[in-house]
Amino acid sequence: MSEKMPVASALRRTGLTFALGALGGTLFYAIGLPASWLAGAMIFVAAAALARVPVDLPDRMRDGFFVILGLSMGGGVRPDVIDRVAQWPATMALLAVTLVLVTAATYVFLFRFARWDRESAFLGAIPGALSFVMAIAAERRADQARIAASQTVRLVILVSVLPLVITSTASHGQQPAVPEAFPGWADGAVLLVACLAASLLAVRLRVPGGWLTGAFFMSSAINVTGLMPVALPQWILVPCYIGLGCFIGSRFSSTTFSLFLGMLKASLGAIVVGLCVSLAVAWIASVLLGLPFGQLLLAYAPGGLEVMTLLSFMLNLDPAFVAAHQLARYISMVLLLPFITGLLLGRRPNESRTGRN
Repeated sequence: MSEKMPVASALRRTGLTFALGALGGTLFYAIGLPASWLAGAMIFVAAAALARVPVDLPDRMRDGFFVILGLSMGGGVRPDVIDRVAQWPATMALLAVTLVLVTAATYVFLFRFARWDRESAFLGAIPGALSFVMAIAAERRADQARIAASQTVRLVILVSVLPLVITSTASHGQQPAVPEAFPGWADGAVLLVACLAASLLAVRLRVPGGWLTGAFFMSSAINVTGLMPVALPQWILVPCYIGLGCFIGSRFSSTTFSLFLGMLKASLGAIVVGLCVSLAVAWIASVLLGLPFGQLLLAYAPGGLEVMTLLSFMLNLDPAFVAAHQLARYISMVLLLPFITGLLLGRRPNESRTGRN
């Protein structure tokens, strides 16, 4: 949100955004859809943004939502997490396979069938890490609007579709529910301060999704060691779900409706291709390793680290497993993507010109 915007206008815009999100979340909840507060808020605010309604949330409010959600998600990390870490090398290896296959399949679709240029098709095919991908797109003078719209549409579709896919599987109902016992106001204050400190440290160290992941890892450690119960009541969590949905939906504020329609066909095709690959690998891993299909799907899905981890918590799956795999995916892309981009697409345009002079 612009710092120059008058306070009254900023408050009105924030209030309108949150009201639209709450309306969408309430409607989805009444219908009985999974992840209703998050998905409903996201879709209603996205629709408003495309209709040129001024929607936005302050960055600090968004960061606060991430801290509270990360704190709460630690309650979903069960004490047997250490025993289950032995399964992670095999699933991490399959994650690497998934990352390569999803990127390759999506690139082929965007380049061959959607007729995107090579650079836009490659960067639009990268699963997640939108801010990092956009930085590379700016350096290479690729079509940033097209890439941003494609990546945002992918996240919106994943948040809308994955809960329905996961809850429809037979194995999902076997997962234990996350406890909702509030630790008490004194313990809760200590827990909040500890998680906020961890989030600030994570942001300072540039950990991906630092506001959420810092609080999540801190609360997970506290929960696993049994120092205090980690859980928050729904009356605290629901506004955070709505706020996160509003934040995702407001990404469309810079996208015109005509641009959105132009990107929709290619984006839908790209997400179908990528999701099919993720579904196939998750199913194979579930059969071979005996792990819940939904948990593997969220770990391999080409979506954002914070949102996929949050969905695992909301659907009573294993947030530690999903967070570890999504974090590994993000870090591997940050480390390898600049090298791979240069290898596959050649030097940046300005570098090529410099080399010829």
